[in-house]
Amino acid sequence: MFTGFLPGAENKNAALRLREMVTVLRRHDIVHGLTPSKLRAIFEDLGPTFVKFGQIMSMRPDFLPTEYCDELMKLQTGANPLPFSVILSVVEQEYNKDWNKVFREIDSTPLGSASIAQAHRARLASGEEVVIKVQRPGIHDIMRMDLMLMKRAATIIRLVSRDEVVDFRTLMDEMWNIAKQEMDFLIEASHIEEFAHLNRENPFIACPRVMRDLSTQHILVMEYIDGIPLDQTEALHAAGIDVTQIGRRLGENYAKQIIEDGFFHGDPHPGNIRVRGGTIVWLDLGMMGRLSNRDRTALRRAILALATHDTFEMKSAVLSLGIVKGRINHAQLYQDIDVMMEQYGSLDFTDVHMGVLTNQILGILRVHHIGCPSGLAMFARGVMTVEIVMRRCAPEVSFLEIFARSLSLGIVSGMSWKEGLNKAKQEGVMLLRKSVQIPEQLADLLKMTMSGQAKLNIDLTGSEEPVQRLDKMINKLILALLCAASLIASSTLCTTNMQPQVAGIPVIGLLGYLIAFMLSMRLIWDVHKGV
Repeated sequence: MFTGFLPGAENKNAALRLREMVTVLRRHDIVHGLTPSKLRAIFEDLGPTFVKFGQIMSMRPDFLPTEYCDELMKLQTGANPLPFSVILSVVEQEYNKDWNKVFREIDSTPLGSASIAQAHRARLASGEEVVIKVQRPGIHDIMRMDLMLMKRAATIIRLVSRDEVVDFRTLMDEMWNIAKQEMDFLIEASHIEEFAHLNRENPFIACPRVMRDLSTQHILVMEYIDGIPLDQTEALHAAGIDVTQIGRRLGENYAKQIIEDGFFHGDPHPGNIRVRGGTIVWLDLGMMGRLSNRDRTALRRAILALATHDTFEMKSAVLSLGIVKGRINHAQLYQDIDVMMEQYGSLDFTDVHMGVLTNQILGILRVHHIGCPSGLAMFARGVMTVEIVMRRCAPEVSFLEIFARSLSLGIVSGMSWKEGLNKAKQEGVMLLRKSVQIPEQLADLLKMTMSGQAKLNIDLTGSEEPVQRLDKMINKLILALLCAASLIASSTLCTTNMQPQVAGIPVIGLLGYLIAFMLSMRLIWDVHKGV
Protein backbone atom coordinates (compact mmCIF):
# COMPACT_ATOMS: atom_id res chain seq x y z
CA MET A 1 0.00 0.00 0.00
CA PHE A 2 1.25 3.47 -0.76
CA THR A 3 0.52 6.50 1.41
CA GLY A 4 2.06 9.79 2.40
CA PHE A 5 3.32 12.93 0.71
CA LEU A 6 6.19 13.30 -1.73
CA PRO A 7 9.11 15.41 -0.49
CA GLY A 8 10.98 18.24 -2.17
CA ALA A 9 11.12 18.36 -5.95
CA GLU A 10 8.84 15.33 -6.18
CA ASN A 11 6.19 17.28 -4.28
CA LYS A 12 6.42 20.05 -6.87
CA ASN A 13 6.05 17.49 -9.65
CA ALA A 14 3.03 16.11 -7.84
CA ALA A 15 1.51 19.60 -7.70
CA LEU A 16 2.03 20.02 -11.45
CA ARG A 17 0.61 16.60 -12.15
CA LEU A 18 -2.38 17.32 -9.90
CA ARG A 19 -3.05 20.52 -11.83
CA GLU A 20 -2.96 18.55 -15.07
CA MET A 21 -5.36 15.94 -13.66
CA VAL A 22 -7.77 18.62 -12.48
CA THR A 23 -7.70 20.19 -15.95
CA VAL A 24 -8.60 16.85 -17.55
CA LEU A 25 -11.38 16.19 -15.03
CA ARG A 26 -12.78 19.68 -15.55
CA ARG A 27 -12.70 19.23 -19.32
CA HIS A 28 -14.80 16.09 -18.98
CA ASP A 29 -17.27 17.79 -16.61
CA ILE A 30 -16.68 15.35 -13.80
CA VAL A 31 -18.87 17.31 -11.35
CA HIS A 32 -21.98 16.26 -13.29
CA GLY A 33 -21.36 12.55 -12.82
CA LEU A 34 -19.23 9.78 -14.21
CA THR A 35 -20.24 7.38 -16.97
CA PRO A 36 -18.32 4.41 -18.42
CA SER A 37 -17.39 6.24 -21.63
CA LYS A 38 -16.38 9.34 -19.69
CA LEU A 39 -14.10 7.30 -17.40
CA ARG A 40 -12.40 5.69 -20.42
CA ALA A 41 -11.86 9.10 -22.06
CA ILE A 42 -10.39 10.50 -18.83
CA PHE A 43 -7.91 7.62 -18.56
CA GLU A 44 -6.85 8.06 -22.17
CA ASP A 45 -6.25 11.79 -21.66
CA LEU A 46 -4.29 11.23 -18.44
CA GLY A 47 -1.73 9.07 -20.25
CA PRO A 48 -0.12 5.62 -20.18
CA THR A 49 -0.18 5.15 -16.40
CA PHE A 50 -3.94 5.54 -16.21
CA VAL A 51 -4.44 3.50 -19.38
CA LYS A 52 -2.61 0.63 -17.68
CA PHE A 53 -4.67 0.89 -14.54
CA GLY A 54 -7.84 1.10 -16.62
CA GLN A 55 -6.91 -2.16 -18.33
CA ILE A 56 -6.31 -3.83 -14.97
CA MET A 57 -9.57 -2.41 -13.60
CA SER A 58 -11.46 -3.93 -16.53
CA MET A 59 -10.50 -7.34 -15.15
CA ARG A 60 -12.34 -6.73 -11.88
CA PRO A 61 -16.06 -7.21 -12.60
CA ASP A 62 -16.47 -7.99 -8.91
CA PHE A 63 -15.44 -4.40 -8.08
CA LEU A 64 -16.78 -2.50 -11.08
CA PRO A 65 -20.20 -2.78 -12.71
CA THR A 66 -20.17 -4.72 -15.98
CA GLU A 67 -20.73 -1.63 -18.15
CA TYR A 68 -17.55 -0.03 -16.76
CA CYS A 69 -15.47 -3.18 -17.30
CA ASP A 70 -16.68 -3.52 -20.90
CA GLU A 71 -15.88 0.12 -21.66
CA LEU A 72 -12.41 -0.01 -20.10
CA MET A 73 -11.63 -3.07 -22.23
CA LYS A 74 -11.59 -0.66 -25.19
CA LEU A 75 -8.53 1.19 -23.87
CA GLN A 76 -5.68 1.05 -26.37
CA THR A 77 -2.52 -0.69 -25.22
CA GLY A 78 -0.08 1.46 -27.19
CA ALA A 79 1.89 4.41 -25.85
CA ASN A 80 4.19 7.01 -27.39
CA PRO A 81 7.57 5.34 -28.00
CA LEU A 82 10.64 6.43 -26.07
CA PRO A 83 13.60 7.87 -28.03
CA PHE A 84 16.07 5.15 -28.97
CA SER A 85 18.82 7.01 -27.09
CA VAL A 86 16.85 6.59 -23.86
CA ILE A 87 16.55 2.84 -24.49
CA LEU A 88 20.31 2.53 -24.99
CA SER A 89 21.05 4.52 -21.84
CA VAL A 90 18.79 2.23 -19.76
CA VAL A 91 20.52 -0.85 -21.22
CA GLU A 92 23.98 0.51 -20.43
CA GLN A 93 22.94 1.55 -16.93
CA GLU A 94 21.57 -1.91 -16.17
CA TYR A 95 24.58 -3.80 -17.53
CA ASN A 96 27.12 -1.19 -16.45
CA LYS A 97 28.83 -1.45 -19.84
CA ASP A 98 28.40 -0.29 -23.43
CA TRP A 99 25.34 -1.84 -25.04
CA ASN A 100 27.36 -3.13 -28.04
CA LYS A 101 29.41 -5.32 -25.71
CA VAL A 102 26.26 -7.30 -24.93
CA PHE A 103 24.35 -7.07 -28.21
CA ARG A 104 25.62 -7.13 -31.75
CA GLU A 105 22.75 -4.86 -32.78
CA ILE A 106 19.45 -3.45 -31.50
CA ASP A 107 16.75 -2.39 -33.93
CA SER A 108 15.93 1.27 -33.35
CA THR A 109 12.28 0.73 -34.39
CA PRO A 110 10.32 -0.67 -31.43
CA LEU A 111 8.24 -3.81 -31.81
CA GLY A 112 5.80 -2.28 -29.38
CA SER A 113 5.56 0.50 -26.83
CA ALA A 114 3.32 0.14 -23.78
CA SER A 115 2.76 2.04 -20.56
CA ILE A 116 5.40 0.15 -18.57
CA ALA A 117 7.94 -1.03 -21.13
CA GLN A 118 9.11 -0.90 -24.72
CA ALA A 119 10.24 -3.91 -26.78
CA HIS A 120 12.96 -3.98 -29.45
CA ARG A 121 14.28 -6.70 -31.70
CA ALA A 122 17.97 -7.36 -31.11
CA ARG A 123 20.78 -9.77 -31.91
CA LEU A 124 23.20 -11.22 -29.36
CA ALA A 125 26.94 -11.42 -29.91
CA SER A 126 26.39 -15.11 -30.69
CA GLY A 127 24.08 -14.13 -33.56
CA GLU A 128 20.86 -15.34 -31.90
CA GLU A 129 17.81 -13.15 -32.47
CA VAL A 130 16.12 -11.96 -29.29
CA VAL A 131 13.58 -9.46 -28.02
CA ILE A 132 14.72 -7.01 -25.39
CA LYS A 133 12.00 -5.54 -23.17
CA VAL A 134 13.14 -2.30 -21.53
CA GLN A 135 11.24 -0.66 -18.68
CA ARG A 136 10.45 3.03 -19.00
CA PRO A 137 12.81 4.97 -16.71
CA GLY A 138 11.14 6.31 -13.57
CA ILE A 139 7.84 4.54 -14.31
CA HIS A 140 7.63 3.21 -10.74
CA ASP A 141 7.76 6.70 -9.22
CA ILE A 142 5.40 8.09 -11.86
CA MET A 143 2.80 5.42 -11.21
CA ARG A 144 3.18 5.78 -7.45
CA MET A 145 2.65 9.52 -7.67
CA ASP A 146 -0.32 9.22 -10.04
CA LEU A 147 -1.96 6.63 -7.86
CA MET A 148 -1.38 8.63 -4.69
CA LEU A 149 -3.10 11.61 -6.28
CA MET A 150 -5.91 9.41 -7.52
CA LYS A 151 -6.45 7.98 -4.04
CA ARG A 152 -6.84 11.50 -2.71
CA ALA A 153 -9.36 12.24 -5.44
CA ALA A 154 -11.20 8.99 -4.67
CA THR A 155 -12.77 10.61 -1.61
CA ILE A 156 -14.87 12.81 -3.91
CA ILE A 157 -15.26 10.50 -6.93
CA ARG A 158 -17.81 7.71 -6.82
CA LEU A 159 -18.74 5.19 -9.47
CA VAL A 160 -22.44 4.66 -8.99
CA SER A 161 -24.57 2.12 -10.87
CA ARG A 162 -27.96 0.79 -9.75
CA ASP A 163 -27.43 2.24 -6.29
CA GLU A 164 -24.07 0.46 -5.94
CA VAL A 165 -21.08 2.49 -4.77
CA VAL A 166 -17.61 1.21 -5.68
CA ASP A 167 -14.88 1.27 -3.04
CA PHE A 168 -12.44 3.16 -5.24
CA ARG A 169 -9.60 3.38 -2.69
CA THR A 170 -9.55 -0.39 -2.15
CA LEU A 171 -9.53 -0.85 -5.91
CA MET A 172 -6.49 1.44 -6.21
CA ASP A 173 -4.57 -0.60 -3.63
CA GLU A 174 -5.33 -3.74 -5.63
CA MET A 175 -4.16 -2.10 -8.86
CA TRP A 176 -0.93 -0.91 -7.29
CA ASN A 177 -0.03 -4.40 -6.07
CA ILE A 178 -0.57 -5.82 -9.56
CA ALA A 179 1.41 -3.01 -11.21
CA LYS A 180 4.38 -3.51 -8.87
CA GLN A 181 4.60 -7.14 -9.94
CA GLU A 182 4.48 -6.18 -13.62
CA MET A 183 7.30 -3.70 -13.08
CA ASP A 184 9.63 -6.43 -11.82
CA PHE A 185 10.75 -8.31 -14.93
CA LEU A 186 12.40 -11.04 -12.85
CA ILE A 187 8.89 -12.03 -11.74
CA GLU A 188 7.83 -12.23 -15.39
CA ALA A 189 10.90 -14.37 -16.14
CA SER A 190 9.84 -16.76 -13.37
CA HIS A 191 6.32 -16.84 -14.83
CA ILE A 192 7.67 -17.80 -18.25
CA GLU A 193 9.80 -20.59 -16.82
CA GLU A 194 6.92 -21.95 -14.72
CA PHE A 195 4.57 -21.83 -17.71
CA ALA A 196 7.12 -23.64 -19.89
CA HIS A 197 7.54 -26.34 -17.25
CA LEU A 198 3.79 -26.91 -16.85
CA ASN A 199 3.32 -27.24 -20.63
CA ARG A 200 6.53 -29.10 -21.42
CA GLU A 201 4.70 -32.27 -22.55
CA ASN A 202 2.44 -30.48 -25.05
CA PRO A 203 4.19 -30.14 -28.45
CA PHE A 204 1.60 -27.60 -29.62
CA ILE A 205 2.04 -25.10 -26.76
CA ALA A 206 5.12 -22.95 -26.19
CA CYS A 207 6.36 -19.62 -24.84
CA PRO A 208 9.58 -17.63 -25.42
CA ARG A 209 12.76 -18.87 -23.82
CA VAL A 210 14.25 -16.46 -21.28
CA MET A 211 17.93 -15.47 -21.18
CA ARG A 212 18.29 -15.39 -17.39
CA ASP A 213 21.91 -14.20 -17.43
CA LEU A 214 20.88 -11.07 -19.37
CA SER A 215 17.61 -10.33 -17.59
CA THR A 216 17.30 -7.89 -14.67
CA GLN A 217 14.51 -6.21 -12.77
CA HIS A 218 14.22 -3.58 -15.53
CA ILE A 219 15.32 -5.54 -18.63
CA LEU A 220 13.95 -8.84 -19.96
CA VAL A 221 15.71 -10.66 -22.80
CA MET A 222 13.74 -13.42 -24.53
CA GLU A 223 13.81 -15.58 -27.62
CA TYR A 224 12.41 -13.83 -30.69
CA ILE A 225 9.17 -15.46 -31.90
CA ASP A 226 8.59 -15.22 -35.64
CA GLY A 227 4.95 -16.24 -35.73
CA ILE A 228 1.57 -15.07 -37.04
CA PRO A 229 -0.78 -13.24 -34.64
CA LEU A 230 -3.86 -15.32 -33.92
CA ASP A 231 -6.28 -12.65 -35.14
CA GLN A 232 -4.74 -12.61 -38.64
CA THR A 233 -6.87 -15.49 -39.89
CA GLU A 234 -6.21 -14.79 -43.58
CA ALA A 235 -2.45 -15.04 -43.03
CA LEU A 236 -2.96 -18.26 -41.07
CA HIS A 237 -5.04 -19.77 -43.89
CA ALA A 238 -2.42 -18.67 -46.43
CA ALA A 239 0.24 -20.46 -44.38
CA GLY A 240 -1.79 -23.68 -44.57
CA ILE A 241 -2.70 -23.69 -40.88
CA ASP A 242 -5.95 -25.30 -39.71
CA VAL A 243 -7.44 -22.33 -37.85
CA THR A 244 -10.28 -24.37 -36.34
CA GLN A 245 -7.80 -26.83 -34.89
CA ILE A 246 -5.76 -23.96 -33.49
CA GLY A 247 -8.90 -22.53 -31.85
CA ARG A 248 -9.70 -25.88 -30.26
CA ARG A 249 -6.13 -26.32 -29.00
CA LEU A 250 -6.24 -22.81 -27.58
CA GLY A 251 -9.42 -23.61 -25.62
CA GLU A 252 -8.08 -26.96 -24.44
CA ASN A 253 -4.84 -25.43 -23.23
CA TYR A 254 -6.54 -22.54 -21.45
CA ALA A 255 -8.87 -25.01 -19.74
CA LYS A 256 -5.80 -26.99 -18.64
CA GLN A 257 -4.16 -23.83 -17.32
CA ILE A 258 -7.23 -23.21 -15.15
CA ILE A 259 -8.25 -26.71 -14.06
CA GLU A 260 -4.99 -28.64 -13.80
CA ASP A 261 -2.34 -25.96 -13.26
CA GLY A 262 -4.23 -23.22 -11.45
CA PHE A 263 -1.79 -20.88 -13.24
CA PHE A 264 -3.20 -19.11 -16.28
CA HIS A 265 -2.55 -16.21 -18.66
CA GLY A 266 -4.31 -13.13 -17.31
CA ASP A 267 -4.49 -11.19 -20.59
CA PRO A 268 -5.03 -13.69 -23.45
CA HIS A 269 -5.94 -11.20 -26.20
CA PRO A 270 -4.87 -12.03 -29.81
CA GLY A 271 -1.85 -9.71 -29.63
CA ASN A 272 -0.36 -11.96 -26.94
CA ILE A 273 -0.78 -15.17 -28.95
CA ARG A 274 1.33 -16.20 -31.96
CA VAL A 275 1.04 -19.25 -34.18
CA ARG A 276 4.35 -20.75 -35.34
CA GLY A 277 3.70 -23.69 -37.62
CA GLY A 278 1.03 -25.62 -35.73
CA THR A 279 2.22 -24.40 -32.34
CA ILE A 280 0.53 -21.78 -30.18
CA VAL A 281 3.10 -19.48 -28.56
CA TRP A 282 1.96 -17.44 -25.54
CA LEU A 283 3.58 -14.02 -25.14
CA ASP A 284 3.64 -11.35 -22.41
CA LEU A 285 3.36 -13.52 -19.33
CA GLY A 286 3.76 -10.64 -16.90
CA MET A 287 0.14 -10.77 -15.75
CA MET A 288 -0.63 -14.33 -14.67
CA GLY A 289 -3.53 -15.47 -12.51
CA ARG A 290 -3.59 -18.20 -9.89
CA LEU A 291 -6.47 -20.29 -8.61
CA SER A 292 -6.26 -22.28 -5.39
CA ASN A 293 -7.51 -25.85 -5.11
CA ARG A 294 -10.54 -24.45 -3.30
CA ASP A 295 -11.34 -22.09 -6.18
CA ARG A 296 -10.94 -24.84 -8.79
CA THR A 297 -13.15 -27.20 -6.79
CA ALA A 298 -15.82 -24.50 -6.53
CA LEU A 299 -15.63 -23.88 -10.30
CA ARG A 300 -16.04 -27.60 -10.92
CA ARG A 301 -19.11 -27.62 -8.69
CA ALA A 302 -20.57 -24.60 -10.51
CA ILE A 303 -20.22 -26.20 -13.95
CA LEU A 304 -21.64 -29.46 -12.61
CA ALA A 305 -24.60 -27.58 -11.13
CA LEU A 306 -25.22 -25.82 -14.44
CA ALA A 307 -25.15 -29.13 -16.29
CA THR A 308 -27.65 -30.72 -13.89
CA HIS A 309 -29.72 -27.53 -13.38
CA ASP A 310 -29.15 -27.83 -9.62
CA THR A 311 -29.82 -24.42 -8.06
CA PHE A 312 -28.86 -25.48 -4.53
CA GLU A 313 -25.53 -26.88 -5.73
CA MET A 314 -24.87 -23.66 -7.68
CA LYS A 315 -25.62 -21.62 -4.54
CA SER A 316 -23.16 -23.74 -2.57
CA ALA A 317 -20.54 -23.28 -5.29
CA VAL A 318 -21.08 -19.51 -5.39
CA LEU A 319 -20.59 -19.28 -1.63
CA SER A 320 -17.43 -21.37 -1.96
CA LEU A 321 -16.10 -19.08 -4.69
CA GLY A 322 -16.63 -15.94 -2.63
CA ILE A 323 -15.35 -14.68 0.70
CA VAL A 324 -18.27 -14.21 3.08
CA LYS A 325 -17.77 -10.98 5.04
CA GLY A 326 -21.13 -10.48 6.73
CA ARG A 327 -24.69 -11.67 7.10
CA ILE A 328 -26.12 -13.21 3.93
CA ASN A 329 -29.74 -13.20 2.90
CA HIS A 330 -29.81 -16.85 1.86
CA ALA A 331 -33.36 -16.75 0.57
CA GLN A 332 -32.61 -13.80 -1.74
CA LEU A 333 -29.29 -15.35 -2.82
CA TYR A 334 -31.06 -18.60 -3.72
CA GLN A 335 -33.69 -16.65 -5.65
CA ASP A 336 -31.09 -14.65 -7.61
CA ILE A 337 -29.19 -17.81 -8.53
CA ASP A 338 -32.43 -19.55 -9.49
CA VAL A 339 -33.27 -16.67 -11.85
CA MET A 340 -29.80 -16.97 -13.40
CA MET A 341 -30.17 -20.75 -13.79
CA GLU A 342 -33.54 -20.34 -15.50
CA GLN A 343 -31.79 -18.50 -18.35
CA TYR A 344 -29.89 -21.69 -19.20
CA GLY A 345 -32.69 -24.19 -18.62
CA SER A 346 -33.69 -24.52 -22.30
CA LEU A 347 -30.25 -23.93 -23.82
CA ASP A 348 -27.97 -26.61 -25.18
CA PHE A 349 -24.81 -26.85 -23.10
CA THR A 350 -22.65 -25.92 -26.09
CA ASP A 351 -24.56 -22.63 -26.54
CA VAL A 352 -23.58 -21.28 -23.12
CA HIS A 353 -20.74 -18.75 -22.96
CA MET A 354 -18.63 -19.40 -19.91
CA GLY A 355 -17.33 -15.83 -19.71
CA VAL A 356 -20.88 -14.48 -19.51
CA LEU A 357 -21.83 -17.09 -16.91
CA THR A 358 -18.79 -16.26 -14.76
CA ASN A 359 -19.52 -12.54 -14.94
CA GLN A 360 -23.10 -13.24 -13.84
CA ILE A 361 -21.79 -15.17 -10.84
CA LEU A 362 -19.42 -12.31 -9.97
CA GLY A 363 -22.33 -9.90 -10.31
CA ILE A 364 -24.31 -11.93 -7.78
CA LEU A 365 -21.32 -11.87 -5.43
CA ARG A 366 -21.12 -8.10 -5.77
CA VAL A 367 -24.85 -7.55 -5.16
CA HIS A 368 -24.73 -9.67 -1.99
CA HIS A 369 -21.50 -8.00 -0.81
CA ILE A 370 -19.51 -11.23 -0.94
CA GLY A 371 -15.77 -10.76 -1.51
CA CYS A 372 -14.03 -12.27 -4.52
CA PRO A 373 -10.41 -13.50 -4.78
CA SER A 374 -8.41 -11.48 -7.33
CA GLY A 375 -7.45 -14.66 -9.18
CA LEU A 376 -11.09 -15.50 -9.78
CA ALA A 377 -11.83 -12.02 -11.16
CA MET A 378 -8.86 -12.30 -13.53
CA PHE A 379 -10.12 -15.74 -14.54
CA ALA A 380 -13.51 -14.27 -15.47
CA ARG A 381 -12.03 -11.64 -17.77
CA GLY A 382 -9.51 -14.12 -19.24
CA VAL A 383 -12.21 -16.66 -20.07
CA MET A 384 -14.33 -14.01 -21.75
CA THR A 385 -11.33 -12.90 -23.86
CA VAL A 386 -10.48 -16.47 -24.88
CA GLU A 387 -14.07 -17.10 -25.92
CA ILE A 388 -14.00 -13.98 -28.12
CA VAL A 389 -10.75 -15.17 -29.74
CA MET A 390 -12.17 -18.66 -30.29
CA ARG A 391 -15.32 -17.29 -31.91
CA ARG A 392 -13.14 -15.55 -34.49
CA CYS A 393 -11.13 -18.57 -35.55
CA ALA A 394 -13.33 -21.52 -34.50
CA PRO A 395 -16.94 -20.32 -34.10
CA GLU A 396 -18.34 -23.86 -33.94
CA VAL A 397 -16.15 -24.80 -30.97
CA SER A 398 -17.63 -24.22 -27.50
CA PHE A 399 -15.15 -23.31 -24.78
CA LEU A 400 -17.61 -24.36 -22.07
CA GLU A 401 -17.91 -27.80 -23.69
CA ILE A 402 -14.10 -28.07 -23.70
CA PHE A 403 -14.05 -26.95 -20.07
CA ALA A 404 -16.68 -29.55 -19.16
CA ARG A 405 -14.75 -32.30 -20.95
CA SER A 406 -11.65 -31.30 -18.98
CA LEU A 407 -13.70 -31.71 -15.82
CA SER A 408 -14.74 -35.20 -17.06
CA LEU A 409 -18.43 -34.34 -16.83
CA GLY A 410 -19.28 -36.27 -19.99
CA ILE A 411 -21.85 -33.72 -21.16
CA VAL A 412 -21.99 -34.39 -24.88
CA SER A 413 -24.69 -35.53 -27.25
CA GLY A 414 -24.61 -38.81 -29.18
CA MET A 415 -22.51 -40.75 -26.67
CA SER A 416 -21.26 -44.24 -27.39
CA TRP A 417 -22.02 -47.12 -25.00
CA LYS A 418 -18.64 -46.67 -23.33
CA GLU A 419 -19.34 -42.98 -22.83
CA GLY A 420 -22.80 -43.86 -21.52
CA LEU A 421 -21.26 -46.31 -19.04
CA ASN A 422 -18.82 -43.66 -17.87
CA LYS A 423 -21.67 -41.19 -17.50
CA ALA A 424 -23.62 -43.72 -15.44
CA LYS A 425 -20.63 -44.10 -13.14
CA GLN A 426 -20.38 -40.33 -12.85
CA GLU A 427 -24.09 -40.06 -12.02
CA GLY A 428 -23.58 -42.69 -9.32
CA VAL A 429 -20.82 -40.59 -7.83
CA MET A 430 -23.06 -37.52 -8.08
CA LEU A 431 -25.82 -39.39 -6.22
CA LEU A 432 -23.37 -40.37 -3.50
CA ARG A 433 -22.19 -36.78 -3.23
CA LYS A 434 -25.78 -35.58 -2.93
CA SER A 435 -26.37 -38.04 -0.09
CA VAL A 436 -23.30 -36.82 1.75
CA GLN A 437 -24.45 -33.21 1.32
CA ILE A 438 -27.82 -33.80 3.05
CA PRO A 439 -26.48 -32.78 6.51
CA GLU A 440 -24.94 -29.66 4.96
CA GLN A 441 -28.23 -28.75 3.31
CA LEU A 442 -30.15 -29.32 6.55
CA ALA A 443 -27.66 -27.09 8.39
CA ASP A 444 -28.10 -24.40 5.76
CA LEU A 445 -31.88 -24.65 6.08
CA LEU A 446 -31.65 -24.40 9.86
CA LYS A 447 -29.44 -21.31 9.60
CA MET A 448 -31.93 -19.68 7.24
CA THR A 449 -34.81 -20.56 9.58
CA MET A 450 -33.04 -19.29 12.72
CA SER A 451 -32.16 -16.01 11.03
CA GLY A 452 -35.74 -15.55 9.79
CA GLN A 453 -34.73 -15.88 6.12
CA ALA A 454 -36.67 -19.06 5.31
CA LYS A 455 -40.30 -18.97 4.35
CA LEU A 456 -42.71 -21.93 4.24
CA ASN A 457 -45.91 -21.57 2.24
CA ILE A 458 -48.53 -24.31 2.73
CA ASP A 459 -51.84 -24.28 0.92
CA LEU A 460 -54.42 -26.01 3.14
CA THR A 461 -57.51 -27.09 1.26
CA GLY A 462 -60.46 -28.97 2.71
CA SER A 463 -59.18 -30.38 6.00
CA GLU A 464 -56.36 -30.51 8.54
CA GLU A 465 -54.99 -33.78 7.14
CA PRO A 466 -51.86 -32.16 5.58
CA VAL A 467 -50.93 -30.67 8.95
CA GLN A 468 -51.39 -34.03 10.68
CA ARG A 469 -49.20 -35.76 8.10
CA LEU A 470 -46.54 -33.09 8.49
CA ASP A 471 -46.67 -33.53 12.26
CA LYS A 472 -46.14 -37.31 11.94
CA MET A 473 -43.30 -36.81 9.49
CA ILE A 474 -41.55 -34.43 11.89
CA ASN A 475 -41.98 -36.94 14.73
CA LYS A 476 -40.33 -39.65 12.64
CA LEU A 477 -37.49 -37.28 11.77
CA ILE A 478 -36.95 -36.51 15.44
CA LEU A 479 -36.86 -40.24 16.26
CA ALA A 480 -34.30 -40.84 13.50
CA LEU A 481 -32.09 -37.98 14.74
CA LEU A 482 -32.27 -39.25 18.34
CA CYS A 483 -31.38 -42.76 17.19
CA ALA A 484 -28.39 -41.49 15.20
CA ALA A 485 -27.25 -39.30 18.11
CA SER A 486 -27.42 -42.26 20.53
CA LEU A 487 -25.40 -44.47 18.17
CA ILE A 488 -22.71 -41.83 17.62
CA ALA A 489 -22.47 -40.97 21.32
CA SER A 490 -22.29 -44.62 22.35
CA SER A 491 -19.64 -45.42 19.73
CA THR A 492 -17.58 -42.46 20.95
CA LEU A 493 -17.84 -43.65 24.56
CA CYS A 494 -16.67 -47.13 23.53
CA THR A 495 -13.31 -45.67 22.49
CA THR A 496 -12.67 -44.48 26.07
CA ASN A 497 -11.82 -46.24 29.34
CA MET A 498 -14.90 -44.96 31.18
CA GLN A 499 -15.88 -47.10 34.17
CA PRO A 500 -17.82 -49.22 34.97
CA GLN A 501 -17.54 -51.58 32.03
CA VAL A 502 -19.15 -54.82 30.89
CA ALA A 503 -17.00 -57.01 28.62
CA GLY A 504 -14.72 -54.02 28.06
CA ILE A 505 -17.60 -51.73 27.00
CA PRO A 506 -18.69 -48.77 29.19
CA VAL A 507 -22.11 -49.36 30.76
CA ILE A 508 -23.34 -45.96 29.57
CA GLY A 509 -22.32 -46.94 26.04
CA LEU A 510 -24.35 -50.14 26.26
CA LEU A 511 -27.31 -48.16 27.56
CA GLY A 512 -26.99 -45.81 24.58
CA TYR A 513 -26.95 -48.74 22.15
CA LEU A 514 -30.07 -50.14 23.84
CA ILE A 515 -31.89 -46.81 23.52
CA ALA A 516 -30.84 -46.55 19.86
CA PHE A 517 -32.11 -50.09 19.22
CA MET A 518 -35.47 -49.36 20.84
CA LEU A 519 -35.87 -46.11 18.90
CA SER A 520 -34.99 -47.80 15.63
CA MET A 521 -37.54 -50.57 16.29
CA ARG A 522 -40.19 -47.96 17.05
CA LEU A 523 -39.33 -46.08 13.85
CA ILE A 524 -39.44 -49.24 11.72
CA TRP A 525 -42.81 -50.19 13.23
CA ASP A 526 -44.26 -46.71 12.51
CA VAL A 527 -43.03 -46.79 8.93
CA HIS A 528 -44.41 -50.31 8.42
CA LYS A 529 -47.84 -49.40 9.81
CA GLY A 530 -47.90 -46.06 7.99
CA VAL A 531 -48.44 -44.20 11.27
